[in-house]
Amino acid sequence: MASHTALPLLLLLPFLFAAAADDVAPGSSPPGELNLTRILESGGQYSTLLRLLQATRITEQLTSQLKNSYDGLTFFAPNDNAFTKLKTGTLNGLTDQQKIQLLLYHVLPRYYSVTTFQTASNPLPTEASGPGGMYSVNVTTTTTSHLVNMSTGVVDVPISSTLSAKFPLAVYSVDDVLLPEQLFGTSHKGMASAPAPTEQAGASAGKASAGKKGGVPKSDVALEPVAAGEGAEDSNNAAAGRGSAGWTTIAAFALIMAVVNLVGA
Repeated sequence: MASHTALPLLLLLPFLFAAAADDVAPGSSPPGELNLTRILESGGQYSTLLRLLQATRITEQLTSQLKNSYDGLTFFAPNDNAFTKLKTGTLNGLTDQQKIQLLLYHVLPRYYSVTTFQTASNPLPTEASGPGGMYSVNVTTTTTSHLVNMSTGVVDVPISSTLSAKFPLAVYSVDDVLLPEQLFGTSHKGMASAPAPTEQAGASAGKASAGKKGGVPKSDVALEPVAAGEGAEDSNNAAAGRGSAGWTTIAAFALIMAVVNLVGA
């Protein structure tokens, strides 16, 4: 009698283990949602940024971080027009390491929706760092005028549009390159020229960028409460998925124990 009862239970085991594997398998999110390269390629005006990201292999670093981060990431993406505003020789005047620092300065080590920017405390740390510590940026917002503006101490840059705002990755388009004070110095206001070696050595790497009031109105696309809500919902769904995987595993284990007891009887 026990063997007849155990047989159908044993037949169910492969399906239970397959369900558990599906729940915990990495990459369960739809392809491309967390792929920065695909997001930028879909934008259609980020060829210069894509070349820099590929040359410095920053995308590989960010992809790895997204897989192992509970806080997510925020990326400010300068469009092609932003790079044309730079004075001739700005990028060529940077070393490979400085180019990496410049790109990482456009990355915040947590997910920010437009809503969470309004409650963020300045200065916000970026992924870039130097001998003096982490490079930072100041963000100013006003709910009445719908402003989101970043200040680096060298340039003031507004968010122009939202390319993607789905946890754990938010990507915002900007019309100017964020120039860190540690690389370009406060004397290079506006579109800075390439930093001279003496200016690089004299700049204080640990000096926090000063906050600037005001801002430039962002486009209607940038202020998307639906996108911000989706980010929170996705975070909750991810947690729910991890809980589902745990219960499926427990159920499979319980079934195994039931089969063992039946066979033993």
